[in-house]
Formats: sequence, structure tokens, C-alpha cells
Amino acid sequence: MPANRQTAARRIIFLFLDGVGLGSDDPAVNPLARAHLPTLSNLLAGAPLTASSGRVTTSDASLTPLDATLGVPGRPQSATGQATLLTGRNVPQLVGEHYGPRPHAPVRTIVQAGTLLSQVRDAGKRFIFVNAYPPGYFEVVNRGRRVLSVMPLAAVSAGQALLTHEDLLAGRGFSADFTNEGWRTHLSFADAPLLTPEQAGRNLAALAQAFDFVLFEHWLTDVQGHRQEMDAAVANLEAFDGFLGGLIAASDLAQTLIVVTSDHGNVEDLGVRQHTMNAVPGLFIGADHAAVAAQMHDLTDLAPALRRALALTD
Repeated sequence: MPANRQTAARRIIFLFLDGVGLGSDDPAVNPLARAHLPTLSNLLAGAPLTASSGRVTTSDASLTPLDATLGVPGRPQSATGQATLLTGRNVPQLVGEHYGPRPHAPVRTIVQAGTLLSQVRDAGKRFIFVNAYPPGYFEVVNRGRRVLSVMPLAAVSAGQALLTHEDLLAGRGFSADFTNEGWRTHLSFADAPLLTPEQAGRNLAALAQAFDFVLFEHWLTDVQGHRQEMDAAVANLEAFDGFLGGLIAASDLAQTLIVVTSDHGNVEDLGVRQHTMNAVPGLFIGADHAAVAAQMHDLTDLAPALRRALALTD
């Protein structure tokens, strides 16, 4: 693992995982307690990614639980949670409810008014939202049959065109499943290069060298939580662990801060189909990780902490 000297971050790589909370240590219901996750275990000195770990700080990483309920009744939802992560505003409170999965007009207005991505742009720095989308996605969006979810909406609102099949083939775009397997098996793109999770992580590290802020969205965790698919969830979390391992191995952690967090709980409790009220993990790896983690208590704290880490003007 590259040495970490706790210097300020030159770049941030934000890995957003949909629907991942800090749950129990029971492997019968929590795939995070059942999966083999050597990268995460090594980072956290053996502490599991469960509620029992509390706050953890090691030489390379810090873990802190983040409240996703934000003082608003009801179960946290994707649109308001993601908008909060990217803006630092208590979006459920502003719109009067937890709302999701995709943003309604009040949430869209908040996202379009400014996020971390637009703030990076306005500071003269470079950002990229790296998820690639197939042609069919653009067709339904352009026909008005699908509303952009928060992460792509934030990218488009900040001036980035969403990445495409061609970007995936060129190595500029990334599949939400890490390996491109879904592009081949579910979308029938036989030309999609099949990667190991570790290679995908290394590829992301290489791409990140040209940017100050990199955003990657992974949503399968939330789908598997709703479907209560233990075996699929374990396999997917193990793939993420490999992806993270490849990313770390190819990154200079003295200059790079890797952030992993979520919008709400779900997959950590497969005993229920609904989102949970659990805190979500705030995992910070590499440059300035302990100082950033110390600022974190709930979802509203992420955007201002990352702005400070990149020395952006508030």
C-alpha cells in the first residue's frame, strides 16, 4: 500500500455507493459481515464495516458513521440523500421529506443551483463524473420518459456531457458494476472490455491523474438490498473491495483522498426490503483522511469538508 504522509489532498476520488449502511455483525442478514473484504479489513486494522466498529482511525484511513436521517421523519431516500452529499444542504429538511429514488422538481432545483462539481469548476479546477451510459439510457431521457438521478444531474448541471459507450470502449468511462460484465450480459455490448475489479480500479487511478475531483456512482448495492439477494450482494461487495484495492495500489495516497460513502442504509440488512435508519459509512483513505473524518457527523458535512480539502472558496 502506498505510504500516506497525511498531506493535503491534490485530488479527491469520491466513490458513491447507493444504499449501504452500517449494520449488525450478523452474517445471516448483513452481507458486509459475511463477505471477504481484505482491502477494507487491511485499511481498518481488522475492524469490520459494521456499526460495532464506531469511529476508526489507522495510518491509512478513517471510518466514521454518518447520520442519514438528518432530523427528518421517515426512511432516508436516494434523491434527497445524494443531493445533501453533493451540496452540504439538508435537502430533506428543505423539501419537507425524504424523497426518492429520482429527484422531483424541488430537489432538481437545489442540485441545479450548485454542487461540489460546479464549485470545482468555478474554482478553475477539473472534475469528471466517470460513469458511462448506453444509448438506450439517452433515448429514454431525451424522450422525457426518465428523469436524471442526482449524480448525473449534478454533472450535467456543471457542464459535463454524460459519458457514453464510446467512452467506455476508450477507457474514459466506467461501468457501475466495475467490470463491464453488465454491459456484455444485460445490454448485449459484446465489445465491452471485460475487466477484473482490480484492473478497473487501476484504470480509474490512471484517469484521475488529469482531474482534481472524480465522482463514481455504484447503485447495485441498493438494488440487491431491495431484492434481499445475499449471494449477489456478497459477490458485489467483494468486487468493490477488489476495485478499491486496485485503485489504492495505483494511487499516490500522499496526494489523493479517496472517499467512500452512501446516501442511506439498505443492503446491510437483508432481513427487510426497505431502506434502513442506520448510519452510513464515511470512509476516508489517504491524504488528510483523519482531519477530514474529524469534521464528519452527518451527510451535510461531506461537501464543506471536501471543499476545504481542495482549498475551494466557500
